[in-house]
Amino acid sequence: MEFNRKDILDIASLSKEEISFILDTADKMREISERPIKKVPTLRGKTIVLFFYEPSTRTKLSFDIAAKRLSADCVSLSASSSSMVKGETLIDTARNLEAMKPDVIVIRHSASGAPHMLSRYLKTSIINAGDGTHAHPSQALLDMMTVREKKGDLNGLRIAIIGDISHSRVARSNIVGFTKMGADVVVSGPRTMIPKGIENLGASVSHSVDLAVQDADVVMMLRIQKERQSSFLFSTEREYAREYGLSEKRMKIMKPDVLIMHPGPINRGVEISPAIADGKHSVILDQVTNGVALRMALFYLLAGGIRNADD
Repeated sequence: MEFNRKDILDIASLSKEEISFILDTADKMREISERPIKKVPTLRGKTIVLFFYEPSTRTKLSFDIAAKRLSADCVSLSASSSSMVKGETLIDTARNLEAMKPDVIVIRHSASGAPHMLSRYLKTSIINAGDGTHAHPSQALLDMMTVREKKGDLNGLRIAIIGDISHSRVARSNIVGFTKMGADVVVSGPRTMIPKGIENLGASVSHSVDLAVQDADVVMMLRIQKERQSSFLFSTEREYAREYGLSEKRMKIMKPDVLIMHPGPINRGVEISPAIADGKHSVILDQVTNGVALRMALFYLLAGGIRNADD
């Protein structure tokens, strides 16, 4: 197939075939990171701008490393160090960036829809690195890559996503992605953190964490996103950990080959116990490793110039 998209904005706009093609490309990219010299000249002469309006560790660094492993020039810009602090609009900032002729702009923004808006104004390729509570496509793709690597196929799997669903762009993108690839997704957590209409994305809702996880092939734990909450949605962290956290006791009712995932950052002892986060079922660090390969694949497909699988 050919991959002719200008932007990567969300999972909903990608077809099942396009998702598979991205994952196949990422599988090939993963080998580069295992070499003694982790660099290829594929994107030499290309320029990538990382514009992160919100803090980030894993996503920003993995995009940065991915660009450099493909030999692209990579420049980072934050809102606090840009002219936006002087009153410049996001669109004007982005237009000025485009005037410097980058090949790809990777943007993370607190406003849902910001990358989509920029994609309509700019000819430069846009990758959404997370927008508000809306979407985080590269995270969902690396999660699907990790599960496919461990399980062989996504079709027919049961995926349980537990925690702060309301404020999670990761949850929304994963629900859309995994269901599109044939998996069954169930979400669970405090009732105050389950948004109305989440079923419309393809997930079912269980108000019992035990029922949600006991038959799951994959359990993805989410942190409580306090920075996006305007009011307290639970009583105490201790109570949350007891009722909704992933403990050793809860692990006993789950499948013996279950995969434990977390997009990070982890609040140890709250949504997941340290022993499980570091245990044999955890693929959390595999997610981080695959994040570099997946983002290399996105850069290659958008800026590499060769988008046909047969080439």
